[in-house]
Amino acid sequence: METEKETLYLKQVPLFADLADEEVRELMPMARRRIFRAGEVIFHREDPGQVLYVIKEGKVKICLISPDGQEMTLTILGKGEYFGEFALLDGLPRSTDAIASERVECYTLQRTDFHNAIMKNPKIAIQAMEVLSKRLRNTNQMVEDLIFLDVYGRVAKKLVELADAHGAKAEDGGIRIEMRLTQQELASMVGASRESVNKVMGYFTDKNFISTDKHRITLHRIADLKRRIY
Repeated sequence: METEKETLYLKQVPLFADLADEEVRELMPMARRRIFRAGEVIFHREDPGQVLYVIKEGKVKICLISPDGQEMTLTILGKGEYFGEFALLDGLPRSTDAIASERVECYTLQRTDFHNAIMKNPKIAIQAMEVLSKRLRNTNQMVEDLIFLDVYGRVAKKLVELADAHGAKAEDGGIRIEMRLTQQELASMVGASRESVNKVMGYFTDKNFISTDKHRITLHRIADLKRRIY
């Protein structure tokens, strides 16, 4: 029964959506269930890349960490998304760090098993390329934002993006970002200092654009935030 539930879950993941039920069942014995604690490192940059991760529950932060400990968050991934495919496709070491932002439950596939699945169904490769293209475009957009937007604009844009990706309707009608987010973590997402982000968040709070409660952020005036981006 548990295997059937896992099969049904993987069928909902875009990467495997085009597989027949029987093909997904063939994959299941190769998949391994893994659990990571909040804050646990899943892999480091430059680690050998032999495993693909598919998130079942929780959120994973994909980031770059400099030798002196400065962090730049590239994206936050959640349920149904996957990561680690770069190294599986090109055979090179990991290009980023992956850290569990909260308790994470995921399925893992070894590189050889992933390649075998692609050989049987090339649509998996097409889906993987689409995701890679999207992530490359997002990276290009991050570079553009760093060049052309001030800190207020970058924070406003990131809050709107997080609300779109991880938001839920709040009782007061606002959109609550359903993930714990410190100002330091937000700073690492927008390429700014914590002090600068603290100033921006204070301004947005005073304007009632947002409110915060126990590291949870609620957006109240999204249209005003969007106008502040540019």
